[in-house]
Amino acid sequence: MDPVTIARWQFGITTVNHFFFVPVTIALSLLVAVMQTFWFHTGHDKYLRLTKFFGKLFLINFAMGVVTGIVQEFQFGMNWSEYSRFVGDIFGAPLALEALLAFFLESTFLGLWIFGWDKLSKGVHLATIWLAAIGTMLSAIFILAANSFMQNPQGATYNPLTDRAEMTDFVALFSNPVFLATFPHQMAAAYMTAGGFVVAVSAWHLARLNKANRTEAEDADLEAFRWSTKFGAWVLLVAGFAVLVTGDFQGKVMYEVQPMKMAAAEALYETAGGNGEMAPFSLLTIGSLDGSEPLFELHVPGVLGFLAKGDPYAEVQGINNLNAAYQQGQLVNEDSALQSAYSDKLATVGLTDFRPNIPVSYWTFRIMMTLGFIAMGIAAVTLFQLYRKKLPKESVLFSLTMFAVVLGPLFANSAGWIFTEMGRQPWIVAGVLPTASAVSPGVGVGSVLTTMILYTVVYGALAVVEVGLMAKYVRSGLPDATPVEIKGEDDVLSFAY
Repeated sequence: MDPVTIARWQFGITTVNHFFFVPVTIALSLLVAVMQTFWFHTGHDKYLRLTKFFGKLFLINFAMGVVTGIVQEFQFGMNWSEYSRFVGDIFGAPLALEALLAFFLESTFLGLWIFGWDKLSKGVHLATIWLAAIGTMLSAIFILAANSFMQNPQGATYNPLTDRAEMTDFVALFSNPVFLATFPHQMAAAYMTAGGFVVAVSAWHLARLNKANRTEAEDADLEAFRWSTKFGAWVLLVAGFAVLVTGDFQGKVMYEVQPMKMAAAEALYETAGGNGEMAPFSLLTIGSLDGSEPLFELHVPGVLGFLAKGDPYAEVQGINNLNAAYQQGQLVNEDSALQSAYSDKLATVGLTDFRPNIPVSYWTFRIMMTLGFIAMGIAAVTLFQLYRKKLPKESVLFSLTMFAVVLGPLFANSAGWIFTEMGRQPWIVAGVLPTASAVSPGVGVGSVLTTMILYTVVYGALAVVEVGLMAKYVRSGLPDATPVEIKGEDDVLSFAY
């Protein structure tokens, strides 16, 4: 293997592993804040107990996310130094803001939330978890802005004297149409994942408590978990519909700036639609081993044209047509100043094949959608049963269903990002910098392979620790939460200087 392939594998393994923690962290922080808000306004103990219960699970996930995320930024310098050198002026700005503003905000106020239960007033303490939740959302904004630049480079140009991209408009990073489409889509997907997590944990406890002779304490637990199961299911369903709406918007933006990715997602080899014909949506396409042509196709007419342009009769360009156009030097997006300025330099690179991995793009797109729909179906059935006053019963089928409702959105998130990144290939910055030109020139195969193996082993061990801790505290159930009453300002934590 060459260094490029191994470096891509290493980044892919560590990124996918890290991203298992990200959507839960982003959304569960806000769901915990909502639970505590219910307690603040009602004073009902069940909301306090749920806040502390899911708050502990959130903190475990947050800690693992921090540990696995640190490696990501190191890799830009270790394996992808040419990328960092070329786009450091642009890419570094949102990453720096993510660390200095978003991460400091969430970590600072999470610390106050953890240790301030009996030292801060109820209102101030509630504000700390909301500020921490806002910090996680800001973190997502800056990371997605940086990634959106890679998908559709805006707000920069090329300086041939330094052979680097230079920022010309910082605001353009956040007005990038890819960012405007990706951010709400990713947020909705994160809330699907956290909603599924709350459903799975709560419904498992409901099934455990579904017995004839319950104690008074178990009745209180049952009431709390019934509420949290409904809460999680509603979050999942509402977020699922938001994913559908934002996904439609994102698909149209994707076709506008990355038509090859849309064609790869549908295994559409030849241009279809237009002139009164409808572009087909692929239900199943089996291609040749080299990904150059289809061998079997099963289609639904008109859907692809609507997804790409909002018109079932719209023309949608195919993989072979786009590849031929790019070989002739046509830019991916002529509105990009960076792509235009870099076009002469790009012509010297010798890139001749502009097709991504078709099977990976095709199947990850469908895995993402299928898993999301399954989770939404489980949430809908769960709500229907609970509103009929029926409690779940422990069984193998029930356990598998609960695993599906949390792992479905989680794996759908990962599949979506694999599609997003793999579908962009062979570019690391779309239409500008090829991935093969972005690796560190002085790092050999042995070095990258060694670190890839080490990271994979360490990340695997961390995954075992995460699952073990989660399982331990999920089984422990709701805590007996009796907060220390703070009666006046004199009792509130003060600082002496």
